[in-house]
Amino acid sequence: MATRTFIAVELSEEARAALRRELARLARALPSVRWAAPESLHLTLAFLGGLDDDQLAEATAAAEETAASASPFTLRIEGLGTFGPPHAPRVVWAGLAGDLRALTAVQGRLARALEARGFPPDERPFAPHITLTRLKDRLASDALQRLASLVGSPSPAKAPLPVHALAVMKSDLLRSGAVYTRLRECPFGRQAG
Repeated sequence: MATRTFIAVELSEEARAALRRELARLARALPSVRWAAPESLHLTLAFLGGLDDDQLAEATAAAEETAASASPFTLRIEGLGTFGPPHAPRVVWAGLAGDLRALTAVQGRLARALEARGFPPDERPFAPHITLTRLKDRLASDALQRLASLVGSPSPAKAPLPVHALAVMKSDLLRSGAVYTRLRECPFGRQAG
């Protein structure tokens, strides 16, 4: 059976707590939207889809190889945004700041390691974000205005996100939503400094 797999950065407790507060604020403003559970939030670096056991082993090897050559760095949770047209956004996300150059370098090395193992390259450019919800239905105009004001205002969710490992994750789709399980943690091999 295929395992829905992705490679991600897991969130620190401080970052998760900040996003929990942000999700509560969003839920008050947009109660009809189904927001992600705070414990499920993560930063996806590569979504691989359904993998058999051999492919999963190759993906894990790519993550381990990438992590072994990486040094720890720190990001910050900062800001909100949307993907999709302003009149019909599809995704609401939390933004990232901090050492984005290091993040982009790690993601690029991971993409090359995966491609070298036969995984197709992602055609879309990497846009670092943490997905807070996927909007299945169009928002009513008043909800759209509330969302636009939240996205346009400074977000109180600002928290450090230390990055020191990659995680190979599986995704199980349930009626209640996706459940994510870490299959392997791949600690960074180089020390900061």
